[in-house]
Amino acid sequence: MSVAAFIEKNKDRFLNELLDLLRIPSVSADPKFKNDVFAAAQFVKESLQKAGADVAEICETAGYPIVYGEKIIDSSLPTVLVYGHYDVQPADPYELWDSPPFEPVIKKTSIHPEGAIFARGSADDKGQFYMHIKAFEAMMASGELPCNIKFMIEGEEEVGSDNLDKFVLANKERLKSDVILISDTHMISMKDPSITVGLRGMAYMEVEVTGSNRDLHSGTYGGAVANPINVLCQMIASMKDENEHITIPGFYDKVQELTVQQRQRLNEAPFNLDEYKGKLDIADVHGEKGYTTIERVGIRPTLDVNGIWGGYTGEGAKTVLPSKAFAKISMRLVPDQDWHEIAQLFETHFKAIAPASVKVKVKAHHGGAPAVVSDSSVGYRAAEAAMEETFGKRPIPTREGGSIPIVALFQKELGSDPILFGFGLDTDALHSPNEHYGVKNYFIGIETIAAFFKHFRELSQQ
Repeated sequence: MSVAAFIEKNKDRFLNELLDLLRIPSVSADPKFKNDVFAAAQFVKESLQKAGADVAEICETAGYPIVYGEKIIDSSLPTVLVYGHYDVQPADPYELWDSPPFEPVIKKTSIHPEGAIFARGSADDKGQFYMHIKAFEAMMASGELPCNIKFMIEGEEEVGSDNLDKFVLANKERLKSDVILISDTHMISMKDPSITVGLRGMAYMEVEVTGSNRDLHSGTYGGAVANPINVLCQMIASMKDENEHITIPGFYDKVQELTVQQRQRLNEAPFNLDEYKGKLDIADVHGEKGYTTIERVGIRPTLDVNGIWGGYTGEGAKTVLPSKAFAKISMRLVPDQDWHEIAQLFETHFKAIAPASVKVKVKAHHGGAPAVVSDSSVGYRAAEAAMEETFGKRPIPTREGGSIPIVALFQKELGSDPILFGFGLDTDALHSPNEHYGVKNYFIGIETIAAFFKHFRELSQQ
């Protein structure tokens, strides 16, 4: 039986297995889901065993475990390393979901007429990494596995992959491969497949602004004592000018500027601004002056408030000057910015702009380096050929605004350019309520991954 025939015959089972994985609320950021995160790791291990891995084990770390698997058919053949993550973002706020986030349902949408799987983690990243396990199973069952394969599926990607670097450094020989496949990105569309060749890095900060030593009556003290919420908002607002240019001194010093030709090529990707605004239900876009929307989310750094709180937020009114105000702020970075340097620049600047009426604290949560990968390597050309085979169209190289910190780690420590082989869409509501992943995307992803192995072996032997 061929790979394609095996996939077709087992479609219902492949889909139901993914739904079972999605029912496990493996939220790494929330300790109350600790047992569920470990349960997801066990699910992945058992899936690798059933698919035909000779080695499938749960590797302990100081945090959540990494699932490692491998099938070495011939040491003289190329080896493919697959990376993914089984942890997911928190589903809050639950009330904004149309269906429970960990009870997956399949519904047709205008973008996914064949149906989409609505569940937390469906696109990021359970649906995408599980495609690789099913492609592996199909190749094993058909006797058509053309390369050696290794898997490294972690459980802390959504909280910064704090323990992955230690695992990689301690297992360089074990993880040695000729190419690394990562499906944690998206395509332009099903009609215009694409391969991501650039990712932004990130520095994630938390700030605390303190005024008085206790909450105060706003009538007695209002106008005489600093309100930390007001001050925090003013400080945040000052970190961008009228052109949406970030005002932190030194912030842009190492930003890699693209040539006119590179920017032109980037903007050749199909993009309809009116459709973009329509999908988001916004009247206009917003961003750094002098750059297109594609450039703003792909090649320019940003600074955004991800959460802000303080004071009284319960029902009714409470006239209070809060003692403290807080915010979480992320900065997306581009080559050649270093997130440690940017975090320090942010802290220095934030403390410098604070008025004497308040005290501030700054904490760096986590970060990651930006990355650019080659669009001429054997791995890229194999991915390009595989997509052209299954989609009937040559994929477009794109740069994506999200961050996958481990890409730079893999480049540095494993000496191999990862191929960012994502099959989601930017409308899949990643990190948001009603996250979903197209059923067709899932199956064409499995087929394309299997095709990649065939093309990678052929191109590697030329």
